Amino acid sequence: MRRTAVYLGALTLAATAWTAGTASAAPHTPTHVDSTSFSAAQQNAALRFWTTERLRAAKDLSAPAQLAGLTAETAETAETAVPQSAGAAVTVPPVTATGASATGESAVGEFAAASSPTAWTGGGLISTTAGKVFFQNATGGTYTCSATVANSDNKSVVLTAGHCVVNASTGEVYKNWVFIPGYANGTRPYGTFTARSLLFDSDYVSSAGNANWDFAFAVLGTVNSRTLVDTVGAQGIAFNSANGQHVHSFGYGGSSAEGSGERLNHCEGDEFIDAGRVGSTMWGIDCVQTGGSSGGGFLSSFDTSNGSGYLIGNISVSSGSNEYHPVLTDEALGVYRQAGAA
Repeated sequence: MRRTAVYLGALTLAATAWTAGTASAAPHTPTHVDSTSFSAAQQNAALRFWTTERLRAAKDLSAPAQLAGLTAETAETAETAVPQSAGAAVTVPPVTATGASATGESAVGEFAAASSPTAWTGGGLISTTAGKVFFQNATGGTYTCSATVANSDNKSVVLTAGHCVVNASTGEVYKNWVFIPGYANGTRPYGTFTARSLLFDSDYVSSAGNANWDFAFAVLGTVNSRTLVDTVGAQGIAFNSANGQHVHSFGYGGSSAEGSGERLNHCEGDEFIDAGRVGSTMWGIDCVQTGGSSGGGFLSSFDTSNGSGYLIGNISVSSGSNEYHPVLTDEALGVYRQAGAA
């Protein structure tokens, strides 16, 4: 496993929106990116490691306590240690994979009630691009999160939570990291994709886990010589987008009401600012998915008829009846760009 820290200089891009395979945006502010790579041997070992029994035994990961609320000792730092101001809007469109068949019906029947996640039965692109993450920590514990495929130049990137790739208290990057798109009741309909590298903003660790930076991207290998996007498609992704939108969130919550982590669940609502954490720049909705949903996607402009939209964040923390996501500003754009070029 190789870990590197990369400082990205200002990148001057054209002032139009991104299209698949073509980057364009406003000048980019420097971002510090932490990147850990895994050798082919380590990826093969991860594939062997995740037997059906180990998948079932993995524990649902919840956000660390320090993400949910900041202590008085760190409050003063948190007020100044916030993500940079949003720059020009940058969007990458979703894409449907040729031959990928989505499960479920063509449209969702009932919208999820506020504060109550429900099983996603709408099929479409989200049913193939959302999936479960499995990994192991330094002491041998095995855990599970959620992630979503994001369209990228290398067709191999997923968005998840920072706390699903690294221990912010110690800087330990997790190992045997795999993603199973379309996971349902223990099945692997499109195979198991192993991580080639994990990338996150170094401010997440240097701040000891400030949830404002609780996002990460994983670059995955191939299955049967096919990339992730060629296999299952990808959601779009948007940076520096407007806040306060009507959004949908998806994850594999571990409670019995959510199917004990064996099915994809759905929430939706109009997002609002996180007013409960000192220094928070996060936004959320009136719905809570439980442990295991961490890293699942928040999507705007979501079309329930075909299951596609634009990722604007990932499930990070919950408080009361609400769940929140970090916003994807220029800092997240820098991490994403490096992941897409890997």
